[in-house]
Amino acid sequence: MLKIEQLVDRCFHASGVSKSIEPLRGDASARRYYRVSLDEAKTGGVPTLIVMALPQDPMKSDEVIGGDVPVELPFVDVGRHLEAAGIRVPKIYLDATEDGALLLEDLGKTHLVDMVSGANGDVLQSWYEAAVELLATLHSRMDPIPPTSVAARREFDASLLRWELDHYREWGIEACHGVVLSDSVRRNLDKAFDAFADELAHLQKGFVHRDYQSRNLMVTGPTPSSSHLAIIDFQDAFLGPRIYDLVALLNDSYVDLPAQLKTHIVRYYANLRCLDVEALLAEFHLVTVQRKLKDGGRFIFIDRVKQNPAFLKFVEKSFARVREGLAATAEHDALKDALAAADPTRFQR
Repeated sequence: MLKIEQLVDRCFHASGVSKSIEPLRGDASARRYYRVSLDEAKTGGVPTLIVMALPQDPMKSDEVIGGDVPVELPFVDVGRHLEAAGIRVPKIYLDATEDGALLLEDLGKTHLVDMVSGANGDVLQSWYEAAVELLATLHSRMDPIPPTSVAARREFDASLLRWELDHYREWGIEACHGVVLSDSVRRNLDKAFDAFADELAHLQKGFVHRDYQSRNLMVTGPTPSSSHLAIIDFQDAFLGPRIYDLVALLNDSYVDLPAQLKTHIVRYYANLRCLDVEALLAEFHLVTVQRKLKDGGRFIFIDRVKQNPAFLKFVEKSFARVREGLAATAEHDALKDALAAADPTRFQR
């Protein structure tokens, strides 16, 4: 059993450092989090910290990653490289991986989602411009990904993209609707998914956080600014489509953004990185389809397999984002027809 008090005492080379321990809201991860209030007289003025309690197999991701099993906890590995690149991430006070925990800097209780939920247009735009400024800096400074990082040895390749599409088919269609697809419908869907995954795998690649969204950006200052944002939950980072993090940010499950703001932010990012705007917009719509198909199926999987129904309310919103992406995507008739045949209640043409 995890002995948080003992780890905190070890961290600060004192006894009786912990004053209270508060479990934090869980998510879809196997990790658990606690906020520990501290005796500042014994910590040199540190008032609180966060304990990340690791699962039984801490080197195994909650997501399918690919690549070799890492020798160092990916959160520690990726965080070290991000910090070296000047990106704000939580400091690690104590790496106690062997004891099942990390002791981390407490970045506060305010996430980006808290600042933008219900915000007016100007405030919403300002915070998302700040978030994408940070993202552009992140991508620029991590290009190329340091070869010693685990993120450089894991790739969002065609097989992983394809697996995620199958994850949608298994849980978003078959489990959700209680159906078994006919042989002909399944063949057409597989053929369309094979081609789609191959197309996405050939998009230009770069560093991908994998879940760069409003719950994984901590607000550390009072005004919209990239310097007032910090990044968490980066342990699944890898090499993938350069647009992926922007899709995760603008089409996350927790904030509904106007279409014109999404387009503005994609253009803003393209200008910050001197990229072709129209090419980036086309990639944005394509990757939206893949990401949100996966999300919709994943949320059902989390309910059925992990007995966590908290994400079910985002299932149909995810598929609505797929429809938006399909509508904005030129051609791809085979994919649209295959989805309509396999999941007609959601994707009828």
